[in-house]
Amino acid sequence: MARALVVGEALVDVVVGHDGASRGRHPGGSPANVALGLSRLGHRAELLTWLGADEDGDLVARHLEDSGVQLVPGSREAARTSTATARLDGTGVATYDFDLDPVVPAVDLQAVSGPEGFDVVHTGSIAAVLGPGSAVAEALLSRTRHRSTITYDPNTRPALMGEPDLALAKVLAYVGIADVVKVSDEDLAWLRPGVDPLDVAGAWLTRGPSLVVVTRGGEGADAVVAAGAVHVDTPRTDVADTVGAGDAFMAGLLDALASRSLLGADRRAALAALDTGTLAEVLRHAALVAALTCARPGADPPWREELDARVAG
Repeated sequence: MARALVVGEALVDVVVGHDGASRGRHPGGSPANVALGLSRLGHRAELLTWLGADEDGDLVARHLEDSGVQLVPGSREAARTSTATARLDGTGVATYDFDLDPVVPAVDLQAVSGPEGFDVVHTGSIAAVLGPGSAVAEALLSRTRHRSTITYDPNTRPALMGEPDLALAKVLAYVGIADVVKVSDEDLAWLRPGVDPLDVAGAWLTRGPSLVVVTRGGEGADAVVAAGAVHVDTPRTDVADTVGAGDAFMAGLLDALASRSLLGADRRAALAALDTGTLAEVLRHAALVAALTCARPGADPPWREELDARVAG
């Protein structure tokens, strides 16, 4: 079991179908979904976020706590809980409109981590890029790198993040800190239009990470390490929607790395030496976690028992 600190937004997804009909309000937020996925897979996940002491905040907190996620003290002091309206097209693919407050509260890191520290610290998406949260998140990752594996998912939101060139500069700052980067081909089409995603992944690998993964939705995933590049296909599944699929992939990726004792700063050299055969196994595991999430509505990643049953079957 790994101990993970996840940093970033938790919010309420207001889901609207392609017919315009409401499909309810669901807890969400990319970092929160990663913490949820990790906890359901049996890891100790702690989330540093920014929720209000309101009805939506209660909804998110209950959802996370019911799956074993611990909220870091100070995470419920927002004036209101942020929301994201997820509009589904006819294939279940979501686009988002946001009403949020991208804060990451400053905390006493030593008090949060305790003497044992964290095996992995993860951040991504909105609060990692937009102020005032971004400065806190970046500093926190820098301060924990001597003890923890650092992981990052840009999970870009063009409607919020301004001009691509400005967003890219912030993204690259995190890439330079991270050991593992997971990015979607859609993110790269916005950040680096017209450039082959694998070329971007290779260039990012030279900035410091040991592993860069590019997810391609139904077309599978690619990854590059020092030993080479690997592609895996997406498992066949009946898709309900893709809400939270990338976050589930991230949780599955970390779960696979943890099972191979590749998390923690003391394992950095072993992670950098990852061979392509093991990498393919890691990617297939992450892709399966994402596929199981896509098979049901909303960001509802699988529990360990469900994943084990699918693997055994």
